[in-house]
Amino acid sequence: MNADQREGVRDNARYLREVRPIDPEEIQEYVEDQPHPAAIAQVLREEAFDLGLLENDDGTFEPVEEGPVSVQFHGVEALPSAYSTALEDLFVEQYGPGWPDGESGDAIRERIRDFKTDYLWGNDVDYDAETALSYALYHLPDYYAVVQYVLADLIADGLLPKRLRVLDVGAGVGGPALGLADLLPDDALVDYHAVEPSAATDVLTHLLDETGRNFHATVHETTAEAFEPDGEYDLVLFANVLSELVDPVAVVERYREAVAEDGSLVGLAPADRETAIGLREVERAVEDGLTVYAPTVRLWPSATPEDEGWSFDVAPDLDVPAFQRRLDEAASDPDHDPGEFVNVDVQYAYAILRPDGRRRIDFTPSVSEFARMADMDDHVSNRIDVAAIKLSHDLAGEDANPLFKIGDGSERVAHYAVLTRESSLNRDLVTASYGDLLVCENVLALWNDDEEAYNLVVDGETAVDRVPAGE
Repeated sequence: MNADQREGVRDNARYLREVRPIDPEEIQEYVEDQPHPAAIAQVLREEAFDLGLLENDDGTFEPVEEGPVSVQFHGVEALPSAYSTALEDLFVEQYGPGWPDGESGDAIRERIRDFKTDYLWGNDVDYDAETALSYALYHLPDYYAVVQYVLADLIADGLLPKRLRVLDVGAGVGGPALGLADLLPDDALVDYHAVEPSAATDVLTHLLDETGRNFHATVHETTAEAFEPDGEYDLVLFANVLSELVDPVAVVERYREAVAEDGSLVGLAPADRETAIGLREVERAVEDGLTVYAPTVRLWPSATPEDEGWSFDVAPDLDVPAFQRRLDEAASDPDHDPGEFVNVDVQYAYAILRPDGRRRIDFTPSVSEFARMADMDDHVSNRIDVAAIKLSHDLAGEDANPLFKIGDGSERVAHYAVLTRESSLNRDLVTASYGDLLVCENVLALWNDDEEAYNLVVDGETAVDRVPAGE
């Protein structure tokens, strides 16, 4: 279709979108030389985001509604079968139907062991075709789930629009992209851009074919350092990539201007110590001009934490995908432990930053009511009131007092709430979710020499109240 015909399609779509659903057959007679309706439909798909058009099941197009996305999120149980099948198709294409067995299975298992070791020691990983497939087998399910748990908070607060522009920097094999596509409702229109320089793009593009008709994907095969963002995005995502960059702070700084004024910059990282702490270091380095929306909200004005920042959330395990089970059960070498190639844990660190000053917890303590963690040394051995964000699940071992990392955004070293006696007054410490605001009254402040951290003792004299977000 030539340029004049394309413009004719666009003009008619702009007019009809205000009147009724757009039928390519109806437009045909108004376009020069009356191109085939299928060609008109293709132009409408290519122009859908700019025109603000959703494609319906019957082949017509209608305007996307203005306003935020609304979904009821109840967690993630499993990687959907459509994605599992699509991934297995790639293994069959590469190795044949018996891919988990024999030499091919041994090679895949060896690749998984290699990149797990490389990550443990901080070595660079070279993503050739075989490594990309192996990485997808091991990580696609948990990355698919993690992005949904993190973005669900933005959706609950009405901060993702139905007409959504996304930039996924270091998109990898596509776990976050697929998770985003499935989290959003059918009435959302997405212009998704992936930046990925490696052989992972072969897996990524294959899996993106399984997303819906209103998830419009473009893959840019270049590095994060070389890519030039085109305009502004409602969501700029760095998922499990910051630890692989030579200078992650500089890269994130480059993309700061690509975040729309009412948009979000989201960083995700595995829960292990080095990558989670690395994410917090990046968060702290780039927050000039950005506000930490979640989870490590700065409750006190102008405060920035200085502790090591190892903090992560945990969600329920996923069902074991058939492809992981098959690869694991086919292993016969003596060093194999059952479950070695099964990865269904959903444990992750994350940071959400925004240019507009929004915080998930919109609460500022008063110095006349609460002690700042930055000043905790002044309160050792005293009972005090503190306002804190819950930043861990129970970290204590078996038969030990429940222990939770907490923070208020001013802490210079780690702070932990230690529950020595549970009661109806302090039970919120246990039941509150990761990232919730807790108001703790009459806690006992102690210094722990062994851990070089402060323990805030929650006992029978202590009251702990969870304050819902927004209050």
